[in-house]
Amino acid sequence: MRWEEVRDRFPEEWVVLEATKAYSKEGQRYIEEVVVIDTFNDSTLALRRYSELHKQNPHRENCFFYTSRPKLVARERYVGVRGPRGVTIEVPTMQVKVILSEALLK
Repeated sequence: MRWEEVRDRFPEEWVVLEATKAYSKEGQRYIEEVVVIDTFNDSTLALRRYSELHKQNPHRENCFFYTSRPKLVARERYVGVRGPRGVTIEVPTMQVKVILSEALLK
């Protein structure tokens, strides 16, 4: 479902989503297609639901937004990963998931 459809179907609500089609560009995450998992009137409840889903499956790209947003664009978050000799290397969150998945396969 595209963001415009979500906004029309769930006006003025918090929606918990799974991104099914997205890309990154210049530190921004552009989400093109989503699956609506849940809707809420209260942001606290939406955050709680998002947290539950993230704990169950941290590899899925879940997020939550208020439907008044005109576009579905988020600032990418970066996480620090300890490299050799205690150096912290900053990499985009999505790259960390790939690195960890490859490490588990070996």
